[in-house]
Amino acid sequence: MKFKFLYNQKGSAILPFIVILPFLILVATYFADLAVNNLKVAKKDQSHTRAQLAADAGIDYAVQQIAQDENWPGTTTPPSCTIPPCEVELHNDGQVKTTYEIAVDNPDADNKVLTAVGRAYRPVNASTPDATVKIIVNLRPVRTNNFSLVTGVGGLFLKNSAKIVGGEVQVNGEVNMQNYSQIGLSTNPLAIDVANQVCPKPPADMTDYPRLCNSGENDNPVTIQNPAHIYGNVRANYQTDNSGMSLDGLIASAGVSALPLPAHNRDAQKAAINPANDMTGAEASCSGSQTKTWPANTKITGDATLSQTCQITVQGDIWITGTLTVQNSAKLIVADSLGTTIPVIMIDAQAGATFRNSAELVSNTSSTGFEIITYWSQKVCSPDPICTDVTGTDLYNSRNQTTISLNNSAEGPETIFYARWSRVLIINSGQIGALVGQTVELRNSGTISFGTSVPGAEKTTWVINGYRRVFN
Repeated sequence: MKFKFLYNQKGSAILPFIVILPFLILVATYFADLAVNNLKVAKKDQSHTRAQLAADAGIDYAVQQIAQDENWPGTTTPPSCTIPPCEVELHNDGQVKTTYEIAVDNPDADNKVLTAVGRAYRPVNASTPDATVKIIVNLRPVRTNNFSLVTGVGGLFLKNSAKIVGGEVQVNGEVNMQNYSQIGLSTNPLAIDVANQVCPKPPADMTDYPRLCNSGENDNPVTIQNPAHIYGNVRANYQTDNSGMSLDGLIASAGVSALPLPAHNRDAQKAAINPANDMTGAEASCSGSQTKTWPANTKITGDATLSQTCQITVQGDIWITGTLTVQNSAKLIVADSLGTTIPVIMIDAQAGATFRNSAELVSNTSSTGFEIITYWSQKVCSPDPICTDVTGTDLYNSRNQTTISLNNSAEGPETIFYARWSRVLIINSGQIGALVGQTVELRNSGTISFGTSVPGAEKTTWVINGYRRVFN
C-alpha cells in the first residue's frame, strides 16, 4: 500500500481577519470612547471642585469685609459693575478661570444672608461657565467689645491652677495671680488691659472712689507670683514690672481707659412683669425628674432651687427677689422660641445665684444663652428702690461680696454671668460664656475657655450660623 503526501497545499488567512478585524475595531472604539468620557467627567469634576473653592473663597472674603463694615453691600468691580453682586475673578492660569460673586441680604438687624456663587470657566474666554456652585450662608451678630471677661474696680484674682485660655480680658481694677494660674497659652496668647481704677484706698476720703490711680498711688497693678504667667499683650497703667509675662508681655504702661460695665434697664424689666405669671419660690422650684416652664416676664418671690436632674425651660426675662440655686445636674434651658433674644434672670438677694455639682445652663438651638445678673450691694437702695449708681464706700464694701458662684463642673457655655456691684467666684467649673463683675475670682483647676463676649459695647462680630449648598 502506498501513501501519497501532498506537500503543496495552499490556504488563506483573509477570512479570519475579515471576521475578527471589525470586532477589534469595535472594541478599540468603545475603549477610546470610554476614555474620552472619563476624561470629560474628570474635567467636569475638576471644574466643580474649582467652582466650590471659588465660592468658599468668596465667603471668607465676605466675612472679612463685613467684620470691617457691617453695611458691606456685596461684591463690586467698578467701573464695569457698580450694582452688586458683581463677578470677581479669583484665578486665571490661561487655561482655567474661576470667579465668585457675593450678594448680601439683611432681613433684620440680627441676621445677614450671603449668597455665594462660584464659577469655573474652561477655556478662560468661554461665555458660560463649565461648572457653577451656589452656597447660602447665614450670619448672626455677636454685639460686643473684644472682651469675654470684664471686671470693675475689684479686679481679677487667679489662684491655684486656674487658667483663662480664650477671650480677651479687661480689668478696671488690678490683677493678682498666684500659684500655677495662667492667662493665655504659648500657642494662643491673649490681650489684657488693666486700667488701675482702684483709688483712693482707705483710710483716705472715699468720696471720689473709684477713680484711675495717679503715678505713685498704686504702681504695678499687675502682681504675678512665680510660676503664674501671662502669655500675650499686657497694657496696664503705671506697670513697670514685666516679670511673669511673655509673647510681647508688657507693651504699654499708660493709656488704658476704664470700660463701663454693661448697662441693664432694671426698671424696664420690672415694669414688664406680668402679674398673672407671678410665682412663689416654692412654685418655681423643681427636683427629681420634674420639668417646668417659667413664662416670660415672671416675678418669683423668694428662693428658687433646681436639683436632682430636674429641668426648667425659660421663655423670657425673669425677676427673682430671693436666691437662685441650680445643683446636682439640674438644667435651666433657654426656650427655642426666643431665637437670638437673650433672657435675663435678675436676682436680688445677697446670696445671689449658685450653680454647682454639674448644674447646666443650656443654650437654645440658636446658640443663645442666659444673662444672669445680680443686683445686691451694701447701699441703702439695694436692690430696691433702684440704685442707679453705687460708688464710694458702698462700692468698696460691696465689691468682694460673692453673689454669683460656679463650682464643681457647673457650666453655661454661652451664658453671661454678671455681678453688677459684687463678685463672681469660679471654682473648678466647665465652659462659660462671659464673666462681668466688680470683682472676678477663679480658683483651683478651673480652665476657662470663654464662648461669648460681653454685650453692650462698640464692636459687632458676625459669625457663620448656617451653610448650605443650593442645587438648581
